[in-house]
Amino acid sequence: MSDVQAVVLVGGKGTRLRPLTLSAPKPMLPTAGLPFLTHLLSRIGASGIKDVVLGTSFKAHVFSEYYGDGSKLDLNMRYVTEEEPLGTGGGIRNVLDELTASTIVVFNGDVLGGTDVRNVVATHRDTGADVTLHLVRVSDPRAFGSVPTDENGRVTAFLEKTQDPPTDQINAGTYVFDRSVIEEIPAGREVSVEREVFPRLLAEGRHVQAYVDQAYWRDMGTPEDFVRGSADLVRGIAPSPALGDRHGESLVHEGAGIAPGAVLIGGTVVGRGAEIGPRARLDGAVIFDGAVIEAGAVVERSIVGSGARIGPRALIRDTVIGDGAEVGARCELLRGARVWPGVQIPDGGLRFSTDV
Repeated sequence: MSDVQAVVLVGGKGTRLRPLTLSAPKPMLPTAGLPFLTHLLSRIGASGIKDVVLGTSFKAHVFSEYYGDGSKLDLNMRYVTEEEPLGTGGGIRNVLDELTASTIVVFNGDVLGGTDVRNVVATHRDTGADVTLHLVRVSDPRAFGSVPTDENGRVTAFLEKTQDPPTDQINAGTYVFDRSVIEEIPAGREVSVEREVFPRLLAEGRHVQAYVDQAYWRDMGTPEDFVRGSADLVRGIAPSPALGDRHGESLVHEGAGIAPGAVLIGGTVVGRGAEIGPRARLDGAVIFDGAVIEAGAVVERSIVGSGARIGPRALIRDTVIGDGAEVGARCELLRGARVWPGVQIPDGGLRFSTDV
């Protein structure tokens, strides 16, 4: 698809994933051992799109320093930085000067998806739409805004969250624009595509088409979704060309040490240089580079930041541990606890049950 360009919006601060995003932008957090953004870029490249523009803002330099001109991924990458927050629509309009193709595919940098981008572009062209949205069907649409369509697949409305949604179709965060529509977005101010651009197009009677499927889809914005998305990549449930055929119950990167008797299941990832002690149990855990999990510790559905240490027989469940933090022996951290970088919790210093 040499006549198609991709725009990836990666300007968010990732506040729901703090403290991990204090040191790195969310799209650069290790996910199945690679920056999350690498999985998305690999999908874009596999679809035949080679020209990619990143719309950056928060810690913008991290992206260009890591990916450079994109040649290592067989892409041609350029970067445009927002000096102030512009929203989804404003972020798209902000990169207009770098867009030369007539067809532009816009990706939300927070989303882990499995749909074939080529099918979305084909639908856009076959229907002659001004904009085409990828919609995904979900079992419980109440947590999202819903997007109803008519019998021809044309979008009829954009509805806010409701307890009684009229459809199970939600906005999956991938859009195909004719470049001329991007030119119409107001420049230099905050604009939402969902609340301003798309409703305006509908009000004007323009053609907003939907491509609907039930492909893998997950917004990676919360710790729970981040952990599940990473595990799904490791187990092959979520597709990523960047991982090739490496699928299984765990993914252990080079330089990591796994002691005898340690159990790694549930799509666990162990980063480079990390150390997992004897009889430790890791179930759906994301262990960043250089972290240490000591003997008999249990880590379930949790993220342990770079260089952090979990003491012997500690229990870490549904928790985020910041970079360099230390959790003492026999501590219990449960149900959404977050430990900030460098914090030290003494042996037995925090528990949810009596010490035995």
